[in-house]
Amino acid sequence: MTFDWSSIWAAWPDLMAGSWMTLKITAMGLLGGSVIGGLFGIVVTYVHVPVNRRNAAWVVAFVAVLGLALHFAGGALAAVPGGVLAAVLLAAAALLLWRFPQWIGRSVSIFAQIFILLIRGTPIVVQVMFIYFALPLLVNLRIDGFTAAIFTLMINSGAYIAEIVRAGLQSVPKGLHEAGLAMGLPFHKIMAFIVGPVALRRMIPTMGNQCIISLKDSSLFIVIGVAELTRQGQEIIATNFRAVEIWGTVAVIYLMMTGCIALVLKVVEHKTRIA
Repeated sequence: MTFDWSSIWAAWPDLMAGSWMTLKITAMGLLGGSVIGGLFGIVVTYVHVPVNRRNAAWVVAFVAVLGLALHFAGGALAAVPGGVLAAVLLAAAALLLWRFPQWIGRSVSIFAQIFILLIRGTPIVVQVMFIYFALPLLVNLRIDGFTAAIFTLMINSGAYIAEIVRAGLQSVPKGLHEAGLAMGLPFHKIMAFIVGPVALRRMIPTMGNQCIISLKDSSLFIVIGVAELTRQGQEIIATNFRAVEIWGTVAVIYLMMTGCIALVLKVVEHKTRIA
């Protein structure tokens, strides 16, 4: 067998287009996942509501009652537009939280813990297949492959980033938080100027791992036809049958992208290191 370099040059524009699509999906998914993970990580760390049998029973009972209500009221709800129904449910939830503000932190904490449990316990391929194929049937809204890929990577990385944030915050000595309280600082200033910078330095290596994992996980979106790097490589091989050259090039491109991420994170880690 001879190695055909010309097949690589001919396929290079398509491979670059797939690489750009991979980077866009990864960047946008990680950006949204960082917001979700940061919020849920802080809530789970500082709002102590364990998911025990009692809380789990309340959640199961609520879901069961809601399911029965929707089942028996199915005929009536079928005539109600989805936007109106969503607005009514959101208004009812807002009214309850306004009437009982002490439920806000607990509700978010329980939701965050259940969210992390569900997302970490299911494969990302199942998640993207559900979002792309099943979710449109539930909400009667068509979702394109690019949006489904970003949303899937967002919630998937968000669950893992939440645990990274929780571990980073718990590694900070409690004395720093107590010192901020003694100075009369509000919670957001304690997080921004005292606890947050220390925790962030400790989260950099694990956040780097999550960035690399999310970049490689984007290749799984081939199952819904997103034109990312792996999909482009598969389509090119289907036309020229040069598997060794194309898959070798795809592997090198992935290695270059993950290597750049690792290098940037090394520099950031070195710059933020406390002497």
